[in-house]
Amino acid sequence: MVEVAIIGGSGVYDPRLMSDLREESVETQFGTAHVTIGTFQDNPVVFMQRHGQGHTLPPHKINYRANIMALKQLGVKDVIATSAVGSLNRAMHPGDLVLLDQFMDFTKQRPFTFYDGEGGEVVHTDFTEPYCPGLRELLLACAQSKGVRLHPTGTYVCTEGPRYESPAEVRAYGLLGGDVVGMTNVPEVVLAKEAKLRYAVVAMVTNYGAGISPQPLSHQEVLDVMAHNGESIRTLLMEALGRLLGGGH
Repeated sequence: MVEVAIIGGSGVYDPRLMSDLREESVETQFGTAHVTIGTFQDNPVVFMQRHGQGHTLPPHKINYRANIMALKQLGVKDVIATSAVGSLNRAMHPGDLVLLDQFMDFTKQRPFTFYDGEGGEVVHTDFTEPYCPGLRELLLACAQSKGVRLHPTGTYVCTEGPRYESPAEVRAYGLLGGDVVGMTNVPEVVLAKEAKLRYAVVAMVTNYGAGISPQPLSHQEVLDVMAHNGESIRTLLMEALGRLLGGGH
């Protein structure tokens, strides 16, 4: 049984913080999910590439239900996810890390729940705290102990993609209270909550949103910023894994 998982977003594809790596395919009722299982401090850890091997899946084509159900079937209880985001908040600069605490959903066509009424089961899940408070506290403590700058809160606006947002949309999302914008956290956060996984997200700001950014947006810019600032995420993940697997949670 593997109790801890990392979901890597854009620019976070390297599971080499673990040893004894092996690839596995997990069959679920929603499809097949692919994971890497390795060892960290003598404990098994799952690493999942959200966009698939080589970043081959656009955000609206990711099988989120299969991914989360696969983690559940493997016995995972704690999930730390990473996400590349654009900033709607001028106080959150490219290269900054943000610990999400709320989200807003502007997706349009994704399967977004495990509870679609089959078998007459209707379930309404509470989302007062979308992200696990315990994991968030752990990540904040890890950041403080390692000197990693981490914004303690942030509201994530999820859009359908794969296009970037227009300047008008960026202005509107900011007026609504959004801090960062991305294309993948919904339905991932919803499904993790429904599956009763403890789930938290560390987002890295890779650019300002359209109309704030002085230049057109590109995916290469995302990868470049993630590569340049990836050490801060790796430091944070390693400290968090050590505490989780060492019983510090």
